[in-house]
Amino acid sequence: MKSSAPAQLDVSHIESLQADDYDGRVQPKAIVVVMAINFIYFAHIVNVVGAGALATNIVSVIGGSGSTVWFASAITIATVVLCPPVSQAADYWGRKWLLVVLTVCGGVGAIIVSRAESIGVAIAGFTIGGISYGAQSILYAVVSEVLPRKYRSWAQASVQVTGSAGGVVGLLVGGALVVAHPTSGFRTYFYIDAGIYFLAAIICAMFYNPPLRELQRLNLREKLRALDWVGYALLTIGLVLFCIGLSWSQNPYSWRDAHVLAPFVVGVLGAIAFIAYEYFKKDGMVHRKLFQDRNFAIALGCLFVEGLVFFSVNNYFAFEVIILFQKDAFQAGLHFSMVFFALVVSSLLSGVYVAHQKSIRFPAVVAATLFLAFYIAMATVNTSTPIRNLWAYPILIGLGLGMYIVVLVTAAQFAAPPELISTSSGLTTSVRSLGGTIGLAINNAIVNSALSAHLGPKVAGATLPLGLPASSLGDLIPGLLAGDPAALAAVPGVTPEILGAGGLAVRETFVIAFRNVWIAAAAFIVVALVASLFLRDHKDDFSCHIDAPIQVPTRTEVVEKQIVSL
Repeated sequence: MKSSAPAQLDVSHIESLQADDYDGRVQPKAIVVVMAINFIYFAHIVNVVGAGALATNIVSVIGGSGSTVWFASAITIATVVLCPPVSQAADYWGRKWLLVVLTVCGGVGAIIVSRAESIGVAIAGFTIGGISYGAQSILYAVVSEVLPRKYRSWAQASVQVTGSAGGVVGLLVGGALVVAHPTSGFRTYFYIDAGIYFLAAIICAMFYNPPLRELQRLNLREKLRALDWVGYALLTIGLVLFCIGLSWSQNPYSWRDAHVLAPFVVGVLGAIAFIAYEYFKKDGMVHRKLFQDRNFAIALGCLFVEGLVFFSVNNYFAFEVIILFQKDAFQAGLHFSMVFFALVVSSLLSGVYVAHQKSIRFPAVVAATLFLAFYIAMATVNTSTPIRNLWAYPILIGLGLGMYIVVLVTAAQFAAPPELISTSSGLTTSVRSLGGTIGLAINNAIVNSALSAHLGPKVAGATLPLGLPASSLGDLIPGLLAGDPAALAAVPGVTPEILGAGGLAVRETFVIAFRNVWIAAAAFIVVALVASLFLRDHKDDFSCHIDAPIQVPTRTEVVEKQIVSL
């Protein structure tokens, strides 16, 4: 095959080289690349854990308690919107510098959050930081394509282990900082996060040097024409407006208000238009070849649910521990960290199991069952539940997460043609974050609805019989929600007994809100559990072929190797 490219550059696309006989050996440079890529994912998890676990502390300092859902939603929306175009662009412009530039954006966003003095600036910081998550599609693709296919589950397990380490570090460091420094702890945390991002970008720039791909030879106009611009626009419009509508429901507008209905309806119409457009466009961001194996469609659906699972736990588990059991952020972080410790164990075990047994259906079913057990257990939690139970329940979800992500991403990548591995990774990552985005919006609406319906009556029923003037309820409830001792002390007619009763009424209201969140998530899990039963085990996919070796063999080397093998 002749090339018009300059002679000094080997620009052949790796799939065009018939050099798939690597005897299962792992290239030394590939290990370095996997470690470098994993460190970027470490930074991602530190950032998203801070967005969820430290949200209460952030708004206690800068205000805007009704908008905390946008910290994590800004990240998930950016992931959904950016992963498909980034994954496609990576085939035309290469992976390396997209990874580096997007990771630097994460550091910039973290610095903005650390300096925020208002809720708007904080959301802007998380939005800019969310740009870094557009690289997740490339992360999942690179760690798989540089290793032999039979080690693909190991590659995905390594990502999850690294992410778990980021989760534990984020929870414990973040919790310790905000307990020791209530008004400035989150700022220090995001300064640290920025440093991790910048270091990850430097490491990637130094050690990830892949060979040029065939598609990188196209001119700029050809590259731009190959991208699915209409699909990107429809997806962005539909998703953002849908989430805005849900986030404003009961916070502060009713469902009948135009502020909720208008963006919600337009968002739904945008989503319908996106689905219709992608159905008729065979080579768009939802490429038709990806669905030749039913495993890909099943993996997409299950990853949607897994995203909903992770972000509901990330945003509400530690929050529930703090509210119902009156623990500080560090103690709540310790409870939540059990998720990541269990995730490490299950990721490693599932990586071994999948590689050895060449099976994906069984671990997927087990993972979905563990999710369901977790949500059933959490739906029973109330103010009298022993706190020791909150050490055990997160182990269930951690074990499930470690299995499900490794298995589903492996299944999706095996189902995709090798030349579409980046596109498939972009779509799976986007769908996972779409589940998180929609889940956060739904959960936010559920919590707001429960608070609107039950908070006032419960607090009134608990405090008015004790002598609190009815006119003081308007000052008491906000003070209880904010946990502001000075504001509570200024409420006319308040006594320690009234404060105790009012605080218990608030916690009982949150019991209802949290229970509804867990029940809603459990309904999605049942669907995913049934879908997991239909995954196919393709044992032939676990081969020694490397889709994109980091060290490309020359044709002479390939021929010599073939001669030796004869």
